[in-house]
Amino acid sequence: MKFIRLNDVIDRTGLARATIYKYMAEADFPRSVSLGGRSVGWVDLEVDAWMESKVAARDCAVRKKD
Repeated sequence: MKFIRLNDVIDRTGLARATIYKYMAEADFPRSVSLGGRSVGWVDLEVDAWMESKVAARDCAVRKKD
């Protein structure tokens, strides 16, 4: 497990900064972790799991249509 910073989260997900914080406020994205001072990071495994859940939801929706 490691912490990744906002730019890495943006690169991994393709989401904009504002969208990430919006999803966090809606409890639909992993919360950031305070690293001290004004620094925050995200747990890389949590971000990866969030992306995998989006793919799984898409695949489930496709199977329901068939």
